[in-house]
Amino acid sequence: MPLRMLKSGDTASVQRVTGTDEVRSHLAELGFVPGTIVKVVNNIGGNLIVQVKDSRVAIDERMANRVIVA
Repeated sequence: MPLRMLKSGDTASVQRVTGTDEVRSHLAELGFVPGTIVKVVNNIGGNLIVQVKDSRVAIDERMANRVIVA
């Protein structure tokens, strides 16, 4: 399921990242790589603040749809 479907407090593992090479590269630089555990800190209308490794990252709904989690 896409990352944007998670609610505040939910934790999941990144399964894959979709999109163009540029989008996948950008998300990988932010820490969204397969196997990484992410926790949703806040979900406001599909825009997310996510705990990735030791950082908090804000991504919009469009980018959150590109990250597939389980």
